[in-house]
Amino acid sequence: MIRKIKIGDETRYFRTITSEDVRKFGELSGDMNKAHFDPEFAKTTVFKTPIVHGMLVGSLFSRIFGTDFIGEGMIYCNQSLKFLKPVYPDMLLEVVAKVINIDYDRNRVIFSTEIFNENHECMVTGEAMLMPRKVKDQL
Repeated sequence: MIRKIKIGDETRYFRTITSEDVRKFGELSGDMNKAHFDPEFAKTTVFKTPIVHGMLVGSLFSRIFGTDFIGEGMIYCNQSLKFLKPVYPDMLLEVVAKVINIDYDRNRVIFSTEIFNENHECMVTGEAMLMPRKVKDQL
């Protein structure tokens, strides 16, 4: 599979995270921080209104690497995330991953990862390293 990948290959999709998504993520992760759920508490923060969990936003890359990019079978090795701006519920997000390096010997692909809002402001940036699924003729 790695031989099908080229530097510069890119994939993207759009997603809106709803308040219901935030509630479900909070319950699943156990992170019920008031900054995500309580409008009165959020008024006392720098954000002034409830924000989406950073890790929920970061998890949006999983769709690209799990199924969208070259098909199923990629294994996540690591991911760095830098949260540049807060994400709020019902904000339209564009999730983008681009191949920036390929290590054929180690079967690893490095991606730049970014999430933009509807004004094309970068909300999250980082890098991910993945291991593509090996096929018989590649072994």
